[in-house]
Amino acid sequence: MMLKQASPRVPMAALGIDAGSRRALCQVLLALLLVGGGVATHPLRSVAQLRPDAIAEFIRTRVEALHDRTGTSTAGGDLLVARQALPRFYVQRQFAPAWVHVRGVHPHADSLLAVIDGAAAEGLRPADYHRDRLHAEASAARAAAAPDARRLAALDLLLTDAFLLYGFHLLHGRVAPETLAPNGSIGRRMTDVVAVLEEALASGSMRDHLHGLAPQQPEYTWLRAALARYRGLQRAGGWPAVWKGTSLRVGAVGPRVKLLRDRLRATGDLRAGSVASEAAAMTFDRGLEAAVERFQARHGLDEDGIVGTATLQALNVSVAARVRQIQLNMERWRWLPQDLGARHLIVNIAGFALRLVDHEQEVMRMRVVAGQPYRQTPVFSDTISYLVLNPYWHVPHRIAVEDKLPLIKQNPDYLAQQHMTLLRGWGADAKVIDPATVDWSAVTADNFPYRLRQDPGPQNALGRVKFMFPNRHNVYLHDTPSRSLFARAERSFSSGCIRLEHPLALARYLLTDQPAWTEARLQQVLDTNVERTVPLKQKMPVHLQYWTAWAEHDGTVHFRRDVYERDESLARALDEPPRPRLQGHDPDH
Repeated sequence: MMLKQASPRVPMAALGIDAGSRRALCQVLLALLLVGGGVATHPLRSVAQLRPDAIAEFIRTRVEALHDRTGTSTAGGDLLVARQALPRFYVQRQFAPAWVHVRGVHPHADSLLAVIDGAAAEGLRPADYHRDRLHAEASAARAAAAPDARRLAALDLLLTDAFLLYGFHLLHGRVAPETLAPNGSIGRRMTDVVAVLEEALASGSMRDHLHGLAPQQPEYTWLRAALARYRGLQRAGGWPAVWKGTSLRVGAVGPRVKLLRDRLRATGDLRAGSVASEAAAMTFDRGLEAAVERFQARHGLDEDGIVGTATLQALNVSVAARVRQIQLNMERWRWLPQDLGARHLIVNIAGFALRLVDHEQEVMRMRVVAGQPYRQTPVFSDTISYLVLNPYWHVPHRIAVEDKLPLIKQNPDYLAQQHMTLLRGWGADAKVIDPATVDWSAVTADNFPYRLRQDPGPQNALGRVKFMFPNRHNVYLHDTPSRSLFARAERSFSSGCIRLEHPLALARYLLTDQPAWTEARLQQVLDTNVERTVPLKQKMPVHLQYWTAWAEHDGTVHFRRDVYERDESLARALDEPPRPRLQGHDPDH
C-alpha cells in the first residue's frame, strides 16, 4: 500500500497574509472545526460554553448571602430587598434561573419589564423595582458576544426581586401602616406572592398575575382612573391660580372672575363651552355659581357658591399636590383586606361620611361626626355583632377625669342635671355614691376613684342606639343628641367614636332579616327608655378608614382637608427607598 505524499506547506506569509489576519483565520477555522464536532452552539461567538449549572451556582452564592440576616446582598449593584421570599423561591427550584438561560434572556423578562414600566399607574415608582438596572442588564445580556454566567445570574435575581417586591407592594402597600398609626389594626390580604410568581412564570402572564394582587374593589379602580386624569392635567400645565382678594360671588366683575372660570373649567366643575364675550367671561353669573358649588361639594366645603377664604385656598392647591394626594390614598386602599364583605359599612373619617354597601351597590349614605384631632378615631376593621337600644353611657375614665371632673367641680348639680350616676367599684360590688358626700376639691385626675354612668334618655351622649363591635380601642358607632353638628362641613368633635346622622335607619336595615323587629316594635322598645341588647343574625363588617381623596363611579373626584395631618408622614414614608425589613412588613408572605 503506497502512502499518498503530503502536499508541501506554503507559509501564509508567502501568500501575503499578515499576522493579525492569520490569527483571525485560525479562530474561524477552529470554530468551524468545533461546530462540525458538535461542540459549539454559538459559532463565531465563543469557543467556551456555559455549563448548565453555571448560572445556578452564582444564584446560590447570592441567595446564601441573603440568609445571613445581619448582612446585605446585591445583584448587579442593586440591593436585593425580598430577603426571605427570594431565597424561598430559589431554594424550592434548586437555584435554577427563572428568567435567563445559558443562551440569554427569556421573553417573559420583557413582559415583567413592561409591567414595571407601568407601575406609576398604580401610584408607585418604577425605579423602586430595579427598572433602570434591569433594562441595562437585559440589553447588555442580549448584546454580549458570549454569555456571562455572573451577569445573567444577577439579572435573574433582580427580576425575581422586582416581581416579589412589586407584587408585595400591590398586595400590602408600599409603606408599613403600623409604623404610621401604631394604634391602628390593619387586616392584611394574605396571598403567597412566591406562588403567584410561579404561576406567572408557568403561564407567561406577568401583567394579569401582578395586577391581580392590587385591590380589586371598584373604589380603587376609580382612584386609579382619577390619577391618570390628574396626571394628564399636570402634563397640560395644570390650572391657573386665582389671585387673593375679596370674596367672589354672583355679580362680581373683573379678571379674577375669568381666572376662576378657567380654573373651574380645567377640572370640569364648569361645563365646557364658550361665553359670548370677554366681558361675559369676567362676570360672575349663575352658571359660575353652580360650578363653584360643585367644586365646594367635591372638597367638603360649605356649598354657598361664594369664593371665600376656604374655597380660594382649595382652588389654589396645585395639580401636583392633588396627584400626590391621590397616590397617598391609593396606598391606603392597599392596606385593606381584600374581602370587605358582601355587605359592609365603610366610615371615611376624613370625609365624615358612612356608606353602606350591599354587593357593590351603595344602599345608604349618611354624615358622621368623627374624633377630634387630639382624640383621633383609629383606623381598623371589625364586625358589628349586636345593637344596644337605650344604652347607658359608661363614661370612659379619660373623659371622666379630663372633661367631666372640671365641670363637676364648677357645678355641684352637674351630675344630676346630666342624669349621671356616680359609682365606685364594678359588677355586684358597685356602689352608688352621693355626689354631695364627696369633697370634690380634693379629687384630681390622678386620684379619681369613681365611675360615671349616664342613664338612657334624650340627654344620653350615645342617643337611642349604639352599634357594637367590641374592640381594644373602645370605639363604636352610635346616635347622638347633638344633631346640629351634622350641619358643619368638618365634623371632628367626638372623643373617638363615630356619631351617626341617621342611626335608626341603619338599625332598621341591620334588622331586616329579623321579621319580629318591625319598625313599630323598634320604636316601642325605644320609648321604654330601658336598655336592651339585640344580637344580629347577620353580622356586619365595618371598616373605619382615613381617606383624604376618593373617586366615584361617574369620575367625580373628591378631596378633603387632612384634619389629622397624616398625609405628610405618609408622603415622607413613600419617598424613602425600599429597604430590607427583618420582620413585620416584609415582602415575603
